[in-house]
Amino acid sequence: MTIHPFDDGNGRIARAIADLALARSENSPQRFYSMSAQIRIERKAYYDILEATQKGSLDITEWLRWFLACLDRAFDGAETILAKVLRKARFWEALAGQALNERQTTVINRLLDGFDGKMTSSKWAQITKTSTDTALRDIDDLVRRRLLVKDPAGGRSTSYSLIVTPADALGSLAASMLQQAGGRDIFSE
Repeated sequence: MTIHPFDDGNGRIARAIADLALARSENSPQRFYSMSAQIRIERKAYYDILEATQKGSLDITEWLRWFLACLDRAFDGAETILAKVLRKARFWEALAGQALNERQTTVINRLLDGFDGKMTSSKWAQITKTSTDTALRDIDDLVRRRLLVKDPAGGRSTSYSLIVTPADALGSLAASMLQQAGGRDIFSE
């Protein structure tokens, strides 16, 4: 049994009411997750459980299980987003007072936001609409400042990674050492 008081928008209103009820239950002016956004991500599963519940008996146990699991995933998603925001804020806070040009700032923000693939000088040039020589000068400056590190694979496909944390720096160093060792276990020798 379902209630559809309107010709259109019943689902949107129900999701808005769910978000409102959750917000009120927390008694906090700030919320970092959205149930309606998570439902939009899981749209097919949402419609499947909704249809199964509407066509079944009056038992809504499976609906409640799905709803609470979806809410849990919304919390997880918010944690992931907040971790990325904090990581980016801490990175820029650590660089306070260091002068970077606009191109460097643009590319670093792209890397912090989760750039797909490897950052090469040609991709840098394409993103910043400059020559590859200018891109290489920008990159070399950041490598000297230890903000970027050259990835182990070199040659024409030389790529660079952003060093955000000490763990990033150690990971790059270890990868470089393993490549130089030609795959030998240099730690057991």
